[in-house]
Amino acid sequence: MLRLALPSRGRLEDPTLAFLAGCGLAVERRNTRQYQADIPALRNAQVMFQRAADITEKVESGVAHLGITGLDQYYEARQDDGDCLVLMEDLGYGHCELVAAVPESWIDVSSIADLVELAAEFKERGRELRIATSFPNLTRRFCYRKELHYFTLLESTGAIEAAPAMGFADLITDISESGTSLRENRLKTLRDGTILKAQACLIGNRRALREDPERLRTTKHILELMEARLRARRFRSVTANIRGASAEAVAEHVLRRPEIAGIQGPTVAKVYSHRSSEQDWYAVTVVVRSENVLTAVEHLREMGGSGVTVLSPDYVFEERSVAYEQLLVALNLAGEPRDTLSTRA
Repeated sequence: MLRLALPSRGRLEDPTLAFLAGCGLAVERRNTRQYQADIPALRNAQVMFQRAADITEKVESGVAHLGITGLDQYYEARQDDGDCLVLMEDLGYGHCELVAAVPESWIDVSSIADLVELAAEFKERGRELRIATSFPNLTRRFCYRKELHYFTLLESTGAIEAAPAMGFADLITDISESGTSLRENRLKTLRDGTILKAQACLIGNRRALREDPERLRTTKHILELMEARLRARRFRSVTANIRGASAEAVAEHVLRRPEIAGIQGPTVAKVYSHRSSEQDWYAVTVVVRSENVLTAVEHLREMGGSGVTVLSPDYVFEERSVAYEQLLVALNLAGEPRDTLSTRA
């Protein structure tokens, strides 16, 4: 049984369930107060709901084999020599930034360099800068990397934005999605104070996946669907009816614009119209990047296209799963013969 840890409550819970449902991996939870659930599409997987901040630890320990959490939570809790690794870094939602923010009244402090100077001044006065945060590991590494050495970290889990106004801390590092909460608490982000840009990610336990073929097989299933779903967001399918002397002639005209001619090229099929015409009708379908939709529509119109429709694909699969191939490399399984891998996964 593969155990998948998902966020319970918080900003990632609902988007995660919606994302999985869109991937064909809908979670069936009989009661919102239960901490276990099933994914009917995966016969040998079980969902366990955990705090997002605890999911990395659960995967690291092997209690869970896979998990979805924030990339910020992963980097905060991961062990440098541990078994937890990122399988997919960006699941397309939950985007935010971990930032350093100071009171707006600090007019002369707008960068980390200014903060370093201020920390030196504080040190001369006999105290250190106090930084309130719920990400002590990431904050500490960031400060040292920026040559900020004189500081004290004050760990806090709630209402961090209020810490400077309450006199609990001098500045904060915290997650920001829009910056509204910081502004409402009269805080400003330092110009170069972004510690980490993060989003929802999929993580896994290296040892658990390498040692159990069934878990690896199920993980491949999950990766294939997630990857194809995310890729599909970048494409649209455009179809138009076009008159032409032959399918080859129509295809040749479409191919004059390679950037809108489809992933591999256009699909051209004869339309058996009830209306008589000197030329046959053909249905032309191209799959193009979202930003090229209107260009593709205009090109098909110029060819005499009519009845143009645009659809969003649910999945776009490539010849192989890049995420799964990368996982095999991380598990030191990339060199195994194909027949062995097919047996394992």
